[in-house]
Amino acid sequence: MKIAALGEVMVELAPQAAQPGGAPLYAQGFAGDTYNTAIYMARSGVRTGYVTLLGDDPYSEQMLAAMRAEGMDTAAIEQLPGRCPGLYTIQNSADGERQFTYWRGESPARELFVDVSARSRLQAYLGQMDCLYLSGITLAIMAPEAREHLLAFLADFRHKGGRVAFDSNYRPRLWASKTAAREAVDAFLQQADIALLTFEDEQALWGDRNAGRSLERNGRYRLAELVLKRGAEPVLLQYDGELSAIAVPPVQDIVDTTGAGDSFNAGYLAARLHGAEPETAVGAGNRCAAAVIRHRGAIIPADQFAAGRQGDCAHAGAQPVRA
Repeated sequence: MKIAALGEVMVELAPQAAQPGGAPLYAQGFAGDTYNTAIYMARSGVRTGYVTLLGDDPYSEQMLAAMRAEGMDTAAIEQLPGRCPGLYTIQNSADGERQFTYWRGESPARELFVDVSARSRLQAYLGQMDCLYLSGITLAIMAPEAREHLLAFLADFRHKGGRVAFDSNYRPRLWASKTAAREAVDAFLQQADIALLTFEDEQALWGDRNAGRSLERNGRYRLAELVLKRGAEPVLLQYDGELSAIAVPPVQDIVDTTGAGDSFNAGYLAARLHGAEPETAVGAGNRCAAAVIRHRGAIIPADQFAAGRQGDCAHAGAQPVRA
């Protein structure tokens, strides 16, 4: 099975040890929500491609090299002359929760699906895939007209047998208004087969009071699989007419929750693409997220990721619940 993720990759500055006086030292890496998921899917043995636009600067070249070193397909990535990618920094609280500061206004990825000839090449590439993965951030950085072209393509892609996985991943600052975000997310959920949602995002975007309301509201879409992540609370899975709650095993020594949801999505999608049942895939998602949040930055070293995926989170039980 082949999957392609669409979105943005940025330069990441993650805090490390503090200098005398308290100012942090930063480690440079590369990250972005769908990029993080793509990296971890590739490490999980899935044939993964990434679709974005980069510049012709040294950082863009390093990004391409990093993706290729992970075994990812970068054939669809084009580089725009004179441009460079966005950047963000991470700040962590004592419990590992994170806050981001962004510099991304000139990111080339904002022009995805804008150029007509480039769009045709992208569609030809994406049409070879079995599954496509994108997020609310992917939509937020795109021009409205480009989103319409992508939406039409996804409808045709699914009509021909392809599957679409979507994470709403709501970031208010990226949208002109909450109404615009709701309209876009609603339209793309109508073209999704798998929804990988986070309750915190559902609350912020839709005002849901509880998880039951989120499940009810998303029930109007024709989703084959609905996953609702709730931090340390059990993951809710709606599949084949049944609702299950899958426990999230406790994780010790959390240092940075950056990429937790992205890595969960990677574990879940990789397991499903390898033929695992959804309940088992949720356990794989939990395992991946547990490995990532024990380290700083969105992308952790490959050996630490591989070791973490084999940990005690491997088999989480599923049980029917009533929302």
